Amino acid sequence: MKVGVISDTHGLLRAEALAALEGCERIIHAGDIGKPEILEQLASIAPLHVVRGNNDLGAPWADTLADQLHFDLNGWQSLLVHDIADVPATLDAGIKLVITGHSHQPRIEWRGERLYLNPGSAGRRRFKLPVTLALLEVLDGSIESRLVSLLE
Repeated sequence: MKVGVISDTHGLLRAEALAALEGCERIIHAGDIGKPEILEQLASIAPLHVVRGNNDLGAPWADTLADQLHFDLNGWQSLLVHDIADVPATLDAGIKLVITGHSHQPRIEWRGERLYLNPGSAGRRRFKLPVTLALLEVLDGSIESRLVSLLE
């Protein structure tokens, strides 16, 4: 299963991001979406898992979005939150994938048998941080992840 993971679009969904997400069977947005049209565009590609970010708070269109989601990705129990500070100190042993955003800093890190993934920011460049998203290949017994740079 090909899964696209995007975060911190802040109202900007780049053509490069849409191209990178083509063919995904699911898309995950880790918050700071910016406007509802971004979710509409992503939903036209694949089913979505979405949480709101701190910059989405107070926007009427984001009121129904969760702050935290638990879901299954092809057998991988997953937790999605915007800010890694909101990940519980003690996680259920069944959670094998933790996806966050917020920092704009891409990271793929295995901690034991649990994958922590931050796809970075796909919106406007912040400071000198890269503009990225992540792609996952989720199989029954394994998960492969890679970052995709959206700007040269």
